[in-house]
Amino acid sequence: MQKWIRRKALFALSFFLIVIIHSEGQQISKEEMLFLTPQWKGERFEDGRPKVSDSLLERMKMVTHEEAWAVLKNEGYKYQYAEHWETIHPDSVLVGRALTATFMPGRPDIHDAIDKRGKAEGKRGQNSWPVDLLVPGDVYVADQFGLHVGGPTIGDNVGNAIYAKSGNGIVYDGAIRDINGLKAIAGFASYFSSYHPSHHNQSGDLNTMLIGINKPTKIRQVTVMAGDVVLGRDGAVTFIPPHLAEKVVVTSEVVRLRDMFGHSRIREGIYTAGQIDTRWSPEIEKDFSKWLNDHIDDLPIPEEQIREILKERTW
Repeated sequence: MQKWIRRKALFALSFFLIVIIHSEGQQISKEEMLFLTPQWKGERFEDGRPKVSDSLLERMKMVTHEEAWAVLKNEGYKYQYAEHWETIHPDSVLVGRALTATFMPGRPDIHDAIDKRGKAEGKRGQNSWPVDLLVPGDVYVADQFGLHVGGPTIGDNVGNAIYAKSGNGIVYDGAIRDINGLKAIAGFASYFSSYHPSHHNQSGDLNTMLIGINKPTKIRQVTVMAGDVVLGRDGAVTFIPPHLAEKVVVTSEVVRLRDMFGHSRIREGIYTAGQIDTRWSPEIEKDFSKWLNDHIDDLPIPEEQIREILKERTW
């Protein structure tokens, strides 16, 4: 009797593991996600994806590419910036947590195997699988290997689904379609390689297949990991590893405050441009600290952040 119970328990466990493996489909496992993002010590989603806070994402909207690039380069991250994108709502700033998808050129045997597994789980259309996982604050980041003719997996239907789930836009290294319909989605700030009216898999042509969800992916020359903070503005995109997001934001805020102080003092004739444009003397640094205290209620950065900056200063 005990043997039978043990066998039944083992069978149930095996079945459970099979269901887990199948339910992941093309998605990275939680264990692999944790393994690849060891420097992130903060909150995570249930699947292990790093979850940079909403408040930090809001502060990130003021960061420039120059500020982010300087911090990332100093930390040894040389390939986090991708440029020369087509854009929807180009004056908007796109900030959010990356949810990644990797497509590859279609190959019938592999595509059909992936499709068969998806259909067994009740899924339809591989291009919708990553979209179904989006949550508010995400940015859909997809490597469509720059495919133009026969490439688009995002049109106005998928675009509306992306926006409904994330409230955000896309970074899409490939062609989109239905561009007029996408432009009608207010707030759908998007970066993409090209526009073409064709479809990714139509008329029997198998052009693309979904190889990975939330696995490391390549966008232009950048290796992007799920949970990276996406900063899209001014026609370019920077991908910020989550463990460096706060450093990028705080550095940006300090630079912004120093610029405001320096410009103000130059206009007042207190210092010359040469004095402000080089390493500041101890006297100027002390003046800057006093200026922060005197103007703390009028500055565009929250008081608590300024207090933290002042706390770490030694003058």
